[in-house]
Amino acid sequence: MEDVIGPHAIQKITKVQPGEILVLDNLRFCAEENIDDKREKLVKTHFVRRLAPLFDFYIDDAFATAHRSQPSIAGLPELLPSAAGRLMEKELDAVSTLLEEPKRPCIYSLGGSKVEDKIPVIENIFSRGKADKVILGGVPAKLFLQAREMKTKINEEEIRDFKQYLDRARNLTRKYGDHIEVPLDLAYEDEQGRRVDQPVSSPDIEEEALDIGAKTLEKYSKIVRGAATVVANGPLGVFERNGFDKGTKELLVSMAESNGYTVIGGGHLVGLASIQGIEERFSHVSTAGGAMLSLLSGQSLPGVDALVRAATRMRIANPIS
Repeated sequence: MEDVIGPHAIQKITKVQPGEILVLDNLRFCAEENIDDKREKLVKTHFVRRLAPLFDFYIDDAFATAHRSQPSIAGLPELLPSAAGRLMEKELDAVSTLLEEPKRPCIYSLGGSKVEDKIPVIENIFSRGKADKVILGGVPAKLFLQAREMKTKINEEEIRDFKQYLDRARNLTRKYGDHIEVPLDLAYEDEQGRRVDQPVSSPDIEEEALDIGAKTLEKYSKIVRGAATVVANGPLGVFERNGFDKGTKELLVSMAESNGYTVIGGGHLVGLASIQGIEERFSHVSTAGGAMLSLLSGQSLPGVDALVRAATRMRIANPIS
């Protein structure tokens, strides 16, 4: 805290000379920076009241945190002339392309362990007519398999409000079932630790699936290669386990080799793409997971809203003559 808003930090800020750059310590060392609140309360925090008077402008280039309503994100721009940085601009342009007029067919690949941030995305993109198909892996795939009354083991303790999300998955299946692809087969680990693919209809499997199977991967890859727009967030399997990163890695390769507009987001996918050496072959690699999903689900971002309000204030204060 002392190296962020304490006397030592403030003294250093006041002594910065033209051409110099001063980097403060991790803002999260301040307790106030870890709260989410309304902007009326954020501007009254010690964090904002101490720092705002020391600066002439505020530039936000942290798209990955724009979904949080915290002092440094949604408080400072309420008191300072503010603007988005180049990276923030690039990220917002990419998501705008997806939500306004994406080239068709537009495909979403959604996986990972969280369903609470994937279900709203599916609801929003289909209700707005901005996607043609969603292909599922990870926990979302298991949830939608259960919604179709297909047997698959799922750890309900890991999904808060499991019944609520199962009901929403069933509703989405009723409305858009032909546009939501679930796995044909899944990969499991046998007693020798080897990968074994089994159809989702196999009656005797008690283990938890760790990846999509080979037939599913073949089908998904064909869908991706034929798409004009592909958006991916979340791995399709437990990629940390040896042999069970196949589905995610090969789908990323299919995206990289396609001629469409391709977007990946979330640390896991971006990390795997980097490991494979294909990161630069995507149209856009997002620095964010949560912020991108929030926008795709139809939510506004507090950090972006604060910049919009700041821009409005500047236009009113400096009208074009």
